[in-house]
Amino acid sequence: MNLSRFVAYSAFLATLTAPVTAQAQAGAAPPMPKPGPEHALFKMDVGTWDAVVEIAAAPGAPAVTSKGVEVVTLGCGGLCQITDFKGEMMPGTAFHGHGTAAWDVTKKKYVANWTDSMSQGISIGESSWDPAAKKLTGTMEGPDMTGQIMKARSVVEYTADGKRVFTMYAPGPDGKEMQLMRITYTRRK
Repeated sequence: MNLSRFVAYSAFLATLTAPVTAQAQAGAAPPMPKPGPEHALFKMDVGTWDAVVEIAAAPGAPAVTSKGVEVVTLGCGGLCQITDFKGEMMPGTAFHGHGTAAWDVTKKKYVANWTDSMSQGISIGESSWDPAAKKLTGTMEGPDMTGQIMKARSVVEYTADGKRVFTMYAPGPDGKEMQLMRITYTRRK
């Protein structure tokens, strides 16, 4: 081994054994993250919800309606939301979906992932909360039933009567945005 390689290797080894922070040097772990005001949004969804699903068959065509149940829990000490949905996406077609959401402190956005029995992978999304309008608006991207990447826009509205309405929009056959799905959630008592 030549001298310059030895010096570089020695410097590299020193970085592996050097203390990361004064806190680490003192043997103390960094403080654990705690839920903040942004996480209050997750608490609004906790519970069991009956869902009415309306799917647009085609632009201008009447929606196909089915039902489901969504269970939302808090996880990670209140830092994330876990969603489990079971029902039908179209009459006679069983559907199961699962997702997680968290507040990304660096992006200052809500981030989420979703996978279900009608898609061939995981969709990833970002959303922003408007407290005055009580709306969560965002985008999601991931593979659809055929494996093609689909980009969608979503709006979740919290209504005065305690319901939650999720609406998804995506490009239609003509390339123009159309409403693909609307789910109205009613919390079980």
